[in-house]
Amino acid sequence: MKRFAALFQTLDQTTKTKVRIAAMVAYFRDAPPEDRVWCIALLTHRRPKRVVNTRLLRQWASEEAKIPLWLFENTYHIVGDLAETIALVTEPNHKGHRATAKTLAQTMNELIGISRADDESKRAYITAAWKVLSKHERLVFNKLITGGFRMGVSARNLTKALALFTEREANAIAHRLMGDWSPQTTTFDALIAQDDGAEDASRPYPFFLAYPIEGEVSALGNVGDYLAEDKYDGIRGQIIKRDDLVFVWSRGEELVTDKYPELVALGKGLPNGTVLDGEIVCHNGEHVLPFATLQTRIGRKTVTKKLLTEAPVKFIVYDLLEHNGQDVRNEQQAKRRVFLCNLVNHHPHEHLMLSALYEVEGWDALASIRAGARERNSEGLMLKHKHSPYEVGRKRGAWWKWKLDPYTIDAVLIYGMLGHGRRANLHTDYTFAVWRGDELVPFTKAYSGLTDKEFMEVDRFIRQNTIERFGPVRSVRPDLVFELAFEGIARSSRHKSGVALRFPRMVRIRRDKPASEAARLEELEALLTAP
Repeated sequence: MKRFAALFQTLDQTTKTKVRIAAMVAYFRDAPPEDRVWCIALLTHRRPKRVVNTRLLRQWASEEAKIPLWLFENTYHIVGDLAETIALVTEPNHKGHRATAKTLAQTMNELIGISRADDESKRAYITAAWKVLSKHERLVFNKLITGGFRMGVSARNLTKALALFTEREANAIAHRLMGDWSPQTTTFDALIAQDDGAEDASRPYPFFLAYPIEGEVSALGNVGDYLAEDKYDGIRGQIIKRDDLVFVWSRGEELVTDKYPELVALGKGLPNGTVLDGEIVCHNGEHVLPFATLQTRIGRKTVTKKLLTEAPVKFIVYDLLEHNGQDVRNEQQAKRRVFLCNLVNHHPHEHLMLSALYEVEGWDALASIRAGARERNSEGLMLKHKHSPYEVGRKRGAWWKWKLDPYTIDAVLIYGMLGHGRRANLHTDYTFAVWRGDELVPFTKAYSGLTDKEFMEVDRFIRQNTIERFGPVRSVRPDLVFELAFEGIARSSRHKSGVALRFPRMVRIRRDKPASEAARLEELEALLTAP
Protein backbone atom coordinates (compact mmCIF):
# COMPACT_ATOMS: atom_id res chain seq x y z
CA MET A 1 0.00 0.00 0.00
CA LYS A 2 2.85 2.36 0.85
CA ARG A 3 4.45 1.68 -2.56
CA PHE A 4 1.18 2.37 -4.41
CA ALA A 5 0.60 5.57 -2.40
CA ALA A 6 4.06 6.75 -3.45
CA LEU A 7 3.22 6.03 -7.10
CA PHE A 8 -0.01 7.99 -6.77
CA GLN A 9 1.87 10.94 -5.29
CA THR A 10 4.42 10.94 -8.12
CA LEU A 11 1.73 10.74 -10.82
CA ASP A 12 -0.33 13.43 -9.12
CA GLN A 13 2.56 15.89 -8.80
CA THR A 14 3.88 15.85 -12.36
CA THR A 15 2.52 16.40 -15.84
CA LYS A 16 5.69 15.16 -17.54
CA THR A 17 4.99 12.03 -19.54
CA LYS A 18 8.50 10.60 -19.21
CA VAL A 19 8.43 10.98 -15.43
CA ARG A 20 5.04 9.28 -15.18
CA ILE A 21 6.08 6.38 -17.40
CA ALA A 22 9.32 5.93 -15.47
CA ALA A 23 7.42 5.89 -12.16
CA MET A 24 5.03 3.21 -13.44
CA VAL A 25 7.89 1.07 -14.76
CA ALA A 26 9.62 1.31 -11.37
CA TYR A 27 6.38 0.35 -9.62
CA PHE A 28 5.81 -2.69 -11.84
CA ARG A 29 9.43 -3.74 -11.28
CA ASP A 30 9.20 -3.62 -7.47
CA ALA A 31 5.56 -4.55 -6.78
CA PRO A 32 4.36 -8.15 -6.32
CA PRO A 33 2.39 -9.54 -9.30
CA GLU A 34 -1.00 -9.29 -7.57
CA ASP A 35 -0.37 -5.59 -6.84
CA ARG A 36 0.57 -4.99 -10.48
CA VAL A 37 -2.81 -6.34 -11.60
CA TRP A 38 -4.70 -4.13 -9.15
CA CYS A 39 -2.65 -1.11 -10.22
CA ILE A 40 -3.52 -1.76 -13.87
CA ALA A 41 -7.18 -2.21 -12.92
CA LEU A 42 -7.30 1.09 -11.05
CA LEU A 43 -5.51 2.95 -13.85
CA THR A 44 -8.01 1.55 -16.38
CA HIS A 45 -11.02 2.44 -14.18
CA ARG A 46 -11.85 -1.14 -13.18
CA ARG A 47 -12.70 -0.19 -9.61
CA PRO A 48 -14.94 -2.26 -7.35
CA LYS A 49 -18.23 -0.75 -6.26
CA ARG A 50 -18.19 1.87 -3.53
CA VAL A 51 -17.78 0.25 -0.12
CA VAL A 52 -19.88 2.72 1.87
CA ASN A 53 -22.00 5.74 1.00
CA THR A 54 -20.39 9.13 1.38
CA ARG A 55 -22.96 10.37 3.91
CA LEU A 56 -21.71 7.83 6.44
CA LEU A 57 -18.07 8.57 5.59
CA ARG A 58 -18.60 12.28 6.26
CA GLN A 59 -20.34 11.49 9.56
CA TRP A 60 -17.63 9.07 10.72
CA ALA A 61 -14.82 11.44 9.73
CA SER A 62 -16.35 14.38 11.61
CA GLU A 63 -16.83 12.24 14.72
CA GLU A 64 -13.29 10.85 14.55
CA ALA A 65 -11.93 14.37 14.11
CA LYS A 66 -14.19 15.60 16.97
CA ILE A 67 -15.61 18.43 14.89
CA PRO A 68 -19.28 19.18 14.13
CA LEU A 69 -20.63 17.86 10.85
CA TRP A 70 -21.41 21.36 9.57
CA LEU A 71 -17.74 22.32 9.97
CA PHE A 72 -16.64 19.20 8.13
CA GLU A 73 -19.10 19.99 5.32
CA ASN A 74 -17.78 23.55 5.02
CA THR A 75 -14.23 22.21 4.97
CA TYR A 76 -15.22 19.75 2.25
CA HIS A 77 -16.61 22.58 0.11
CA ILE A 78 -13.33 24.47 0.48
CA VAL A 79 -11.05 21.49 -0.20
CA GLY A 80 -13.26 20.19 -3.00
CA ASP A 81 -12.32 16.52 -2.63
CA LEU A 82 -13.92 14.22 -0.05
CA ALA A 83 -10.98 11.79 0.18
CA GLU A 84 -8.54 14.64 0.76
CA THR A 85 -10.80 16.31 3.31
CA ILE A 86 -11.02 13.12 5.37
CA ALA A 87 -7.24 12.65 5.12
CA LEU A 88 -6.70 16.19 6.43
CA VAL A 89 -9.09 16.10 9.40
CA THR A 90 -8.30 12.57 10.66
CA GLU A 91 -5.04 11.84 12.43
CA PRO A 92 -3.02 8.65 13.03
CA ASN A 93 -2.49 7.53 16.62
CA HIS A 94 1.30 7.32 16.10
CA LYS A 95 1.44 3.89 17.78
CA GLY A 96 2.86 2.26 14.69
CA HIS A 97 1.80 1.99 11.10
CA ARG A 98 0.85 -1.68 11.05
CA ALA A 99 -1.52 -1.26 8.09
CA THR A 100 1.19 0.20 5.88
CA ALA A 101 2.73 -3.27 5.63
CA LYS A 102 -0.31 -4.46 3.72
CA THR A 103 -0.02 -4.76 -0.02
CA LEU A 104 -2.39 -3.05 -2.43
CA ALA A 105 -3.98 -6.41 -3.26
CA GLN A 106 -4.55 -7.18 0.44
CA THR A 107 -6.17 -3.80 0.98
CA MET A 108 -8.43 -4.17 -2.06
CA ASN A 109 -9.50 -7.67 -1.07
CA GLU A 110 -10.31 -6.46 2.46
CA LEU A 111 -12.38 -3.57 1.07
CA ILE A 112 -14.30 -5.94 -1.18
CA GLY A 113 -14.85 -8.21 1.81
CA ILE A 114 -16.27 -5.53 4.10
CA SER A 115 -18.61 -4.26 1.38
CA ARG A 116 -20.99 -7.03 2.52
CA ALA A 117 -20.64 -6.21 6.23
CA ASP A 118 -22.95 -4.07 8.37
CA ASP A 119 -22.28 -0.38 8.88
CA GLU A 120 -20.70 -0.80 12.32
CA SER A 121 -18.21 -3.33 11.00
CA LYS A 122 -17.39 -1.07 8.07
CA ARG A 123 -16.85 1.84 10.44
CA ALA A 124 -14.56 -0.20 12.69
CA TYR A 125 -12.38 -1.28 9.77
CA ILE A 126 -12.20 2.12 8.07
CA THR A 127 -11.56 4.21 11.19
CA ALA A 128 -8.88 1.73 12.34
CA ALA A 129 -7.10 2.26 9.02
CA TRP A 130 -7.32 6.04 9.38
CA LYS A 131 -5.52 5.77 12.72
CA VAL A 132 -2.48 3.87 11.41
CA LEU A 133 -1.98 5.21 7.88
CA SER A 134 0.08 8.27 7.08
CA LYS A 135 -1.74 11.31 5.65
CA HIS A 136 -0.89 10.47 2.05
CA GLU A 137 -1.73 6.80 2.52
CA ARG A 138 -5.06 7.86 4.03
CA LEU A 139 -5.74 9.97 0.95
CA VAL A 140 -5.21 7.00 -1.37
CA PHE A 141 -7.13 4.67 0.96
CA ASN A 142 -10.07 7.09 1.01
CA LYS A 143 -10.08 7.29 -2.78
CA LEU A 144 -10.23 3.50 -2.93
CA ILE A 145 -13.23 3.60 -0.58
CA THR A 146 -15.16 6.31 -2.40
CA GLY A 147 -14.43 5.01 -5.89
CA GLY A 148 -13.42 8.50 -7.04
CA PHE A 149 -10.01 7.28 -8.12
CA ARG A 150 -8.27 9.13 -10.94
CA MET A 151 -4.54 9.31 -11.47
CA GLY A 152 -4.46 11.29 -14.71
CA VAL A 153 -2.70 8.55 -16.65
CA SER A 154 -3.76 7.86 -20.22
CA ALA A 155 -4.21 4.31 -21.47
CA ARG A 156 -1.46 5.00 -23.97
CA ASN A 157 1.10 5.89 -21.30
CA LEU A 158 0.11 2.87 -19.23
CA THR A 159 0.68 0.55 -22.17
CA LYS A 160 4.04 2.23 -22.85
CA ALA A 161 5.10 1.59 -19.26
CA LEU A 162 4.00 -2.03 -19.42
CA ALA A 163 5.73 -2.46 -22.77
CA LEU A 164 8.99 -1.19 -21.32
CA PHE A 165 8.65 -3.39 -18.24
CA THR A 166 7.74 -6.58 -20.11
CA GLU A 167 9.75 -5.83 -23.28
CA ARG A 168 6.68 -6.46 -25.40
CA GLU A 169 4.99 -4.55 -28.20
CA ALA A 170 2.76 -1.73 -26.91
CA ASN A 171 -0.14 -2.33 -29.31
CA ALA A 172 -0.34 -5.99 -28.30
CA ILE A 173 -0.46 -5.01 -24.63
CA ALA A 174 -3.18 -2.42 -25.33
CA HIS A 175 -5.27 -5.19 -26.89
CA ARG A 176 -4.74 -7.51 -23.93
CA LEU A 177 -5.92 -4.81 -21.52
CA MET A 178 -9.24 -4.52 -23.32
CA GLY A 179 -12.20 -6.72 -22.53
CA ASP A 180 -14.08 -8.00 -19.53
CA TRP A 181 -11.38 -8.99 -17.03
CA SER A 182 -11.29 -8.60 -13.27
CA PRO A 183 -8.28 -8.14 -10.96
CA GLN A 184 -9.96 -10.57 -8.56
CA THR A 185 -9.75 -13.45 -11.01
CA THR A 186 -6.83 -12.53 -13.31
CA THR A 187 -3.12 -12.90 -12.68
CA PHE A 188 -0.47 -10.59 -14.11
CA ASP A 189 0.97 -13.39 -16.24
CA ALA A 190 -2.43 -14.31 -17.63
CA LEU A 191 -3.22 -10.66 -18.38
CA ILE A 192 0.10 -9.47 -19.81
CA ALA A 193 2.98 -11.88 -19.80
CA GLN A 194 1.86 -15.27 -21.09
CA ASP A 195 1.72 -16.10 -24.78
CA ASP A 196 -0.58 -19.10 -24.46
CA GLY A 197 -2.85 -18.09 -27.37
CA ALA A 198 -5.92 -18.35 -25.17
CA GLU A 199 -7.46 -14.99 -26.02
CA ASP A 200 -10.75 -14.00 -24.46
CA ALA A 201 -13.38 -14.39 -27.17
CA SER A 202 -15.10 -11.19 -26.06
CA ARG A 203 -11.99 -9.00 -26.12
CA PRO A 204 -12.31 -5.90 -28.34
CA TYR A 205 -9.48 -4.04 -30.01
CA PRO A 206 -8.25 -0.64 -28.79
CA PHE A 207 -10.02 2.11 -30.71
CA PHE A 208 -8.27 4.35 -33.23
CA LEU A 209 -9.16 8.01 -32.62
CA ALA A 210 -9.07 11.01 -34.95
CA TYR A 211 -7.44 14.41 -34.57
CA PRO A 212 -9.44 17.59 -35.20
CA ILE A 213 -8.38 19.55 -38.27
CA GLU A 214 -6.71 22.84 -37.41
CA GLY A 215 -6.22 25.43 -40.11
CA GLU A 216 -6.90 24.82 -43.79
CA VAL A 217 -8.05 21.35 -44.74
CA SER A 218 -6.14 21.59 -48.02
CA ALA A 219 -2.92 21.32 -45.96
CA LEU A 220 -3.66 17.59 -45.70
CA GLY A 221 -2.61 17.18 -49.33
CA ASN A 222 -4.54 15.53 -52.15
CA VAL A 223 -8.23 15.00 -51.40
CA GLY A 224 -8.08 11.78 -53.40
CA ASP A 225 -5.76 10.25 -50.81
CA TYR A 226 -8.58 10.16 -48.25
CA LEU A 227 -11.82 8.31 -47.65
CA ALA A 228 -14.44 10.87 -46.60
CA GLU A 229 -17.57 9.91 -44.68
CA ASP A 230 -20.05 11.47 -42.26
CA LYS A 231 -19.14 11.82 -38.59
CA TYR A 232 -22.30 10.78 -36.81
CA ASP A 233 -23.02 11.67 -33.21
CA GLY A 234 -23.72 8.29 -31.66
CA ILE A 235 -21.87 5.79 -29.52
CA ARG A 236 -18.63 4.43 -30.95
CA GLY A 237 -18.68 0.67 -30.70
CA GLN A 238 -17.38 -2.70 -31.83
CA ILE A 239 -19.46 -5.75 -32.70
CA ILE A 240 -17.57 -9.01 -32.18
CA LYS A 241 -18.53 -12.47 -33.44
CA ARG A 242 -16.25 -15.26 -32.21
CA ASP A 243 -16.97 -18.89 -31.30
CA ASP A 244 -20.65 -18.37 -32.21
CA LEU A 245 -20.89 -15.69 -29.51
CA VAL A 246 -21.75 -12.01 -30.05
CA PHE A 247 -20.41 -9.12 -27.99
CA VAL A 248 -21.08 -5.39 -28.31
CA TRP A 249 -18.59 -2.97 -26.77
CA SER A 250 -18.66 0.79 -26.40
CA ARG A 251 -15.55 2.93 -26.74
CA GLY A 252 -15.60 3.38 -22.96
CA GLU A 253 -14.80 -0.34 -22.64
CA GLU A 254 -18.32 -1.07 -21.45
CA LEU A 255 -19.91 -4.33 -22.53
CA VAL A 256 -23.35 -3.18 -23.76
CA THR A 257 -24.53 -6.38 -25.44
CA ASP A 258 -27.72 -6.62 -23.37
CA LYS A 259 -28.70 -3.02 -24.12
CA TYR A 260 -28.86 -3.48 -27.89
CA PRO A 261 -30.64 -6.73 -28.83
CA GLU A 262 -30.91 -5.49 -32.44
CA LEU A 263 -27.14 -5.54 -32.70
CA VAL A 264 -26.94 -9.01 -31.18
CA ALA A 265 -29.29 -10.23 -33.90
CA LEU A 266 -27.07 -8.49 -36.45
CA GLY A 267 -23.96 -10.12 -35.01
CA LYS A 268 -25.42 -13.61 -35.16
CA GLY A 269 -25.58 -13.30 -38.92
CA LEU A 270 -21.87 -12.51 -39.23
CA PRO A 271 -19.19 -15.17 -39.77
CA ASN A 272 -17.02 -16.18 -36.81
CA GLY A 273 -13.82 -14.22 -36.49
CA THR A 274 -15.38 -10.84 -37.34
CA VAL A 275 -14.89 -7.54 -35.53
CA LEU A 276 -16.65 -4.43 -36.84
CA ASP A 277 -15.91 -0.84 -35.85
CA GLY A 278 -18.67 1.73 -36.22
CA GLU A 279 -21.25 4.01 -34.66
CA ILE A 280 -24.38 3.01 -32.75
CA VAL A 281 -27.11 5.47 -33.74
CA CYS A 282 -30.86 5.73 -33.63
CA HIS A 283 -32.32 5.50 -37.12
CA ASN A 284 -35.93 5.54 -38.29
CA GLY A 285 -35.27 3.77 -41.59
CA GLU A 286 -34.83 7.01 -43.52
CA HIS A 287 -32.28 9.04 -41.60
CA VAL A 288 -30.23 9.20 -38.41
CA LEU A 289 -32.11 10.57 -35.41
CA PRO A 290 -30.66 13.13 -32.94
CA PHE A 291 -28.41 11.91 -30.14
CA ALA A 292 -31.12 12.87 -27.65
CA THR A 293 -33.16 9.92 -28.95
CA LEU A 294 -30.27 7.55 -28.33
CA GLN A 295 -29.89 8.97 -24.82
CA THR A 296 -33.26 7.46 -23.89
CA ARG A 297 -31.58 4.05 -24.17
CA ILE A 298 -28.30 4.85 -22.46
CA GLY A 299 -28.28 3.64 -18.88
CA ARG A 300 -31.52 1.67 -19.20
CA LYS A 301 -31.26 -1.74 -17.54
CA THR A 302 -34.39 -3.04 -19.22
CA VAL A 303 -35.02 -2.60 -22.93
CA THR A 304 -38.80 -2.62 -23.43
CA LYS A 305 -40.69 -3.16 -26.68
CA LYS A 306 -41.85 0.45 -26.47
CA LEU A 307 -38.26 1.66 -26.23
CA LEU A 308 -37.21 -0.51 -29.18
CA THR A 309 -39.98 1.12 -31.20
CA GLU A 310 -39.38 4.71 -30.10
CA ALA A 311 -35.58 4.57 -30.32
CA PRO A 312 -34.69 2.02 -33.03
CA VAL A 313 -30.96 1.37 -33.34
CA LYS A 314 -28.69 0.71 -36.31
CA PHE A 315 -24.95 0.15 -36.54
CA ILE A 316 -23.20 2.34 -39.13
CA VAL A 317 -20.07 0.32 -39.85
CA TYR A 318 -16.96 1.99 -41.25
CA ASP A 319 -14.08 -0.37 -40.51
CA LEU A 320 -13.20 -4.06 -40.27
CA LEU A 321 -10.64 -5.01 -37.63
CA GLU A 322 -10.82 -8.80 -37.72
CA HIS A 323 -11.66 -10.79 -40.85
CA ASN A 324 -11.99 -14.58 -40.97
CA GLY A 325 -10.32 -14.74 -37.56
CA GLN A 326 -7.31 -12.67 -38.67
CA ASP A 327 -6.30 -9.31 -37.24
CA VAL A 328 -6.33 -7.03 -40.32
CA ARG A 329 -5.57 -3.73 -38.60
CA ASN A 330 -2.17 -3.49 -40.28
CA GLU A 331 -3.73 -3.67 -43.72
CA GLN A 332 -4.20 -0.35 -45.50
CA GLN A 333 -7.45 1.53 -44.95
CA ALA A 334 -8.50 1.11 -48.60
CA LYS A 335 -7.96 -2.66 -48.46
CA ARG A 336 -9.90 -3.00 -45.20
CA ARG A 337 -12.71 -1.08 -46.89
CA VAL A 338 -12.82 -3.64 -49.73
CA PHE A 339 -12.99 -6.46 -47.16
CA LEU A 340 -15.75 -4.59 -45.33
CA CYS A 341 -17.85 -3.97 -48.44
CA ASN A 342 -17.67 -7.64 -49.41
CA LEU A 343 -18.68 -8.69 -45.89
CA VAL A 344 -21.69 -6.35 -45.76
CA ASN A 345 -22.81 -7.41 -49.25
CA HIS A 346 -22.69 -11.10 -48.31
CA HIS A 347 -24.21 -10.66 -44.85
CA PRO A 348 -26.83 -7.87 -45.08
CA HIS A 349 -28.99 -7.04 -42.08
CA GLU A 350 -31.69 -4.46 -41.44
CA HIS A 351 -29.72 -3.02 -38.51
CA LEU A 352 -26.39 -2.84 -40.37
CA MET A 353 -25.50 0.14 -42.56
CA LEU A 354 -22.28 0.67 -44.47
CA SER A 355 -20.99 4.24 -44.08
CA ALA A 356 -21.38 6.23 -47.29
CA LEU A 357 -18.20 7.59 -48.89
CA TYR A 358 -18.01 10.96 -50.65
CA GLU A 359 -15.85 10.98 -53.79
CA VAL A 360 -15.06 14.49 -55.03
CA GLU A 361 -12.53 16.23 -57.25
CA GLY A 362 -11.36 18.85 -54.78
CA TRP A 363 -11.53 20.23 -51.25
CA ASP A 364 -14.08 22.90 -52.19
CA ALA A 365 -16.55 20.24 -53.29
CA LEU A 366 -16.00 18.33 -50.06
CA ALA A 367 -16.49 21.53 -48.07
CA SER A 368 -19.92 21.92 -49.69
CA ILE A 369 -20.84 18.40 -48.58
CA ARG A 370 -19.63 19.18 -45.07
CA ALA A 371 -21.74 22.34 -45.00
CA GLY A 372 -24.88 20.22 -45.31
CA ALA A 373 -23.93 17.80 -42.55
CA ARG A 374 -26.59 18.96 -40.09
CA GLU A 375 -29.29 18.10 -42.60
CA ARG A 376 -28.05 14.51 -42.27
CA ASN A 377 -27.83 14.81 -38.45
CA SER A 378 -24.07 14.58 -38.82
CA GLU A 379 -21.42 16.58 -36.95
CA GLY A 380 -19.24 16.97 -40.04
CA LEU A 381 -16.87 14.67 -41.90
CA MET A 382 -14.23 12.07 -41.13
CA LEU A 383 -11.15 11.92 -43.37
CA LYS A 384 -9.12 8.70 -43.35
CA HIS A 385 -5.93 8.24 -45.33
CA LYS A 386 -6.27 5.34 -47.74
CA HIS A 387 -2.83 3.96 -46.95
CA SER A 388 -3.11 4.11 -43.15
CA PRO A 389 -3.27 1.08 -40.86
CA TYR A 390 -5.70 1.00 -37.93
CA GLU A 391 -3.65 2.46 -35.09
CA VAL A 392 -4.16 2.46 -31.33
CA GLY A 393 -5.41 5.61 -29.59
CA ARG A 394 -5.07 9.13 -30.98
CA LYS A 395 -2.26 9.53 -33.52
CA ARG A 396 -1.82 12.51 -35.79
CA GLY A 397 -1.65 12.12 -39.55
CA ALA A 398 -4.04 9.35 -40.62
CA TRP A 399 -7.56 10.01 -39.29
CA TRP A 400 -8.97 13.53 -39.10
CA LYS A 401 -12.33 14.88 -37.94
CA TRP A 402 -13.57 17.92 -39.84
CA LYS A 403 -16.47 19.02 -37.70
CA LEU A 404 -18.92 21.83 -38.36
CA ASP A 405 -18.52 25.02 -36.43
CA PRO A 406 -20.61 24.80 -33.24
CA TYR A 407 -23.78 26.73 -32.55
CA THR A 408 -23.22 29.85 -30.44
CA ILE A 409 -25.50 32.02 -28.35
CA ASP A 410 -25.13 34.85 -25.82
CA ALA A 411 -26.46 34.09 -22.34
CA VAL A 412 -26.58 35.71 -18.90
CA LEU A 413 -24.80 34.27 -15.86
CA ILE A 414 -27.29 33.79 -13.00
CA TYR A 415 -25.66 31.20 -10.66
CA GLY A 416 -22.10 30.29 -9.73
CA MET A 417 -21.00 27.20 -7.82
CA LEU A 418 -17.66 26.35 -6.25
CA GLY A 419 -15.55 23.96 -8.29
CA HIS A 420 -13.61 20.89 -7.20
CA GLY A 421 -9.97 19.94 -6.78
CA ARG A 422 -7.62 22.84 -7.52
CA ARG A 423 -10.66 25.01 -8.27
CA ALA A 424 -12.36 24.30 -4.96
CA ASN A 425 -11.96 27.91 -3.80
CA LEU A 426 -13.26 29.44 -7.02
CA HIS A 427 -16.77 29.63 -8.44
CA THR A 428 -16.23 27.86 -11.77
CA ASP A 429 -19.51 26.00 -12.42
CA TYR A 430 -22.05 28.36 -13.93
CA THR A 431 -25.74 28.39 -14.76
CA PHE A 432 -26.89 30.54 -17.68
CA ALA A 433 -30.22 32.01 -18.75
CA VAL A 434 -31.87 33.55 -21.80
CA TRP A 435 -34.84 35.87 -22.05
CA ARG A 436 -38.46 34.77 -22.32
CA GLY A 437 -40.45 37.93 -22.38
CA ASP A 438 -39.19 39.96 -19.41
CA GLU A 439 -38.03 36.86 -17.52
CA LEU A 440 -34.62 35.20 -17.49
CA VAL A 441 -35.05 31.44 -17.89
CA PRO A 442 -32.16 29.09 -16.94
CA PHE A 443 -31.36 26.69 -19.77
CA THR A 444 -27.86 25.25 -19.36
CA LYS A 445 -24.76 24.87 -17.20
CA ALA A 446 -21.13 25.17 -18.26
CA TYR A 447 -17.79 24.91 -16.51
CA SER A 448 -15.13 24.86 -19.23
CA GLY A 449 -13.67 27.18 -21.84
CA LEU A 450 -12.17 29.99 -19.76
CA THR A 451 -8.55 30.58 -18.78
CA ASP A 452 -7.48 30.49 -15.13
CA LYS A 453 -7.24 34.28 -15.18
CA GLU A 454 -10.80 34.59 -16.52
CA PHE A 455 -12.13 32.15 -13.91
CA MET A 456 -10.59 34.33 -11.20
CA GLU A 457 -12.17 37.41 -12.75
CA VAL A 458 -15.61 35.79 -12.85
CA ASP A 459 -15.18 34.53 -9.28
CA ARG A 460 -14.56 38.13 -8.13
CA PHE A 461 -17.68 39.25 -9.99
CA ILE A 462 -19.78 36.53 -8.34
CA ARG A 463 -18.54 37.37 -4.84
CA GLN A 464 -19.13 41.10 -5.36
CA ASN A 465 -22.58 40.64 -6.91
CA THR A 466 -24.11 37.85 -4.81
CA ILE A 467 -27.86 38.05 -4.22
CA GLU A 468 -28.35 34.84 -2.20
CA ARG A 469 -26.22 31.92 -1.01
CA PHE A 470 -27.22 28.25 -1.03
CA GLY A 471 -24.24 26.35 0.38
CA PRO A 472 -21.59 26.30 -2.39
CA VAL A 473 -23.98 28.04 -4.83
CA ARG A 474 -24.58 31.77 -5.20
CA SER A 475 -27.19 33.56 -7.22
CA VAL A 476 -25.79 36.73 -8.78
CA ARG A 477 -27.01 39.95 -10.31
CA PRO A 478 -27.73 39.19 -13.99
CA ASP A 479 -25.18 41.58 -15.45
CA LEU A 480 -22.48 39.39 -17.01
CA VAL A 481 -22.97 37.98 -20.52
CA PHE A 482 -21.08 35.03 -22.04
CA GLU A 483 -20.89 33.63 -25.53
CA LEU A 484 -21.60 29.89 -25.27
CA ALA A 485 -20.87 27.23 -27.87
CA PHE A 486 -22.63 23.88 -28.16
CA GLU A 487 -22.84 20.97 -30.57
CA GLY A 488 -26.55 20.26 -30.59
CA ILE A 489 -29.92 21.07 -29.08
CA ALA A 490 -32.98 18.98 -28.23
CA ARG A 491 -36.33 19.38 -26.54
CA SER A 492 -36.33 18.52 -22.84
CA SER A 493 -39.22 18.12 -20.42
CA ARG A 494 -36.79 18.21 -17.48
CA HIS A 495 -35.68 21.82 -18.03
CA LYS A 496 -37.79 24.91 -17.40
CA SER A 497 -36.64 26.30 -20.74
CA GLY A 498 -37.83 23.18 -22.58
CA VAL A 499 -34.46 22.66 -24.28
CA ALA A 500 -31.18 20.89 -23.51
CA LEU A 501 -27.78 21.56 -25.09
CA ARG A 502 -25.10 19.05 -26.05
CA PHE A 503 -21.53 19.81 -24.92
CA PRO A 504 -22.07 23.45 -23.83
CA ARG A 505 -18.92 25.44 -23.05
CA MET A 506 -17.90 29.06 -22.68
CA VAL A 507 -16.21 30.79 -25.61
CA ARG A 508 -15.65 34.26 -24.15
CA ILE A 509 -16.99 36.87 -21.76
CA ARG A 510 -19.06 39.46 -23.65
CA ARG A 511 -17.98 42.58 -21.79
CA ASP A 512 -19.25 44.61 -24.74
CA LYS A 513 -22.85 43.42 -24.37
CA PRO A 514 -25.40 44.33 -21.66
CA ALA A 515 -27.65 41.62 -20.27
CA SER A 516 -30.66 43.13 -22.01
CA GLU A 517 -29.10 42.17 -25.36
CA ALA A 518 -28.59 38.50 -24.51
CA ALA A 519 -30.41 35.89 -26.60
CA ARG A 520 -34.07 35.04 -26.32
CA LEU A 521 -35.53 31.59 -25.84
CA GLU A 522 -37.17 31.85 -29.26
CA GLU A 523 -33.70 31.85 -30.84
CA LEU A 524 -32.90 28.51 -29.20
CA GLU A 525 -36.27 27.07 -30.14
CA ALA A 526 -35.66 28.08 -33.76
CA LEU A 527 -32.55 25.87 -33.76
CA LEU A 528 -34.69 22.84 -32.89
CA THR A 529 -36.05 22.82 -36.43
CA ALA A 530 -33.01 24.27 -38.18
CA PRO A 531 -31.10 21.90 -40.50
